[in-house]
Amino acid sequence: MTPELKYLAWVATFTAIMWMPYILNTITVRGLADAVGYPKDPAPLSPWAANMKAAHANAVENLVVFATLVLIAKAAGVSNDTTVAATQVYFWARVVHFLSYTARIPWIRTLSFVAGFGCQAAIAWQLLA
Repeated sequence: MTPELKYLAWVATFTAIMWMPYILNTITVRGLADAVGYPKDPAPLSPWAANMKAAHANAVENLVVFATLVLIAKAAGVSNDTTVAATQVYFWARVVHFLSYTARIPWIRTLSFVAGFGCQAAIAWQLLA
């Protein structure tokens, strides 16, 4: 497995488990029946859980772009120091983004998002340049 695919697997796995804490909060706040149902007026999530849910949605949206670029690079046989570094930095940028979004740390959240976007741009550049 290439390093790029390894980090894609790490990003996908991390994204796949992001929902667990906020779902536990949903069950705690609303009860199991309302958590799995469709209550008319659901109790709001705790602020950190609402933020975590939004961070998860953002991670899913960005995973589409990141995964597509990594898979195209693999199919095209493009693998170099830039693509490897970009996938590594992307993973850690997403971890920081998730944590800073949950904790409501706006500048860190924004910088980590921009770092992740820069990683996507770097991979795209390697493919298109």
